Amino acid sequence: MKLFYTPGACSLAVHIVLREIGKPFSLEKVDLGAHTTAHGDDYYRNNPKGYVPLLELDNGQSLSEGPVICQYLCDQAGRTDLMPAAGSLMRYRVMEWQAFINSEVHKSFGALFNPALDDKAKATYTGMAHRRLQWTSEQLRGRRYLTGDDFTAADAYLFTVANWAGFLKMDISDCPELQEFQGRVASRPAVQEALKAEGLA
Repeated sequence: MKLFYTPGACSLAVHIVLREIGKPFSLEKVDLGAHTTAHGDDYYRNNPKGYVPLLELDNGQSLSEGPVICQYLCDQAGRTDLMPAAGSLMRYRVMEWQAFINSEVHKSFGALFNPALDDKAKATYTGMAHRRLQWTSEQLRGRRYLTGDDFTAADAYLFTVANWAGFLKMDISDCPELQEFQGRVASRPAVQEALKAEGLA
């Protein structure tokens, strides 16, 4: 398998899951500004959507959309700790978190990376992202991870997106549970390997 990624982008969540499951894969870096791969190819030929992540499968097919890729990988590896068994309520809890992070947290943060955003819009999106992180931090109270004691694909996604607060110099000192969570996830060997491979550690 090959993961098309951009350092620190949402593709990091898939990268973490790939290392957690221990399946062989290769990486190809994508310049999202130029829409070119590390080999100089037009990335739109790989993914017409133009963004990462994209997972190229061994059979030549590709999967896009991070939460879906993670579910596929966990299912293929039989890792019900990372993605609980199909039909179980716990699986839907993990998917519920993936959906929330994708539609509410990711999208609020994503807008802040747009250089064309004016100050008023930036303030609006910063406030939205911060409120989502505050609420998430409250949900982590008394828990090691989003759904309990097990690290799941949803935790890899939250870790990735919450990391963007640092890039954007957003003060999350009022999110102590989230800060503890970030440190806990960052200490996982698979996460350390992914961060190092992307030049982030």
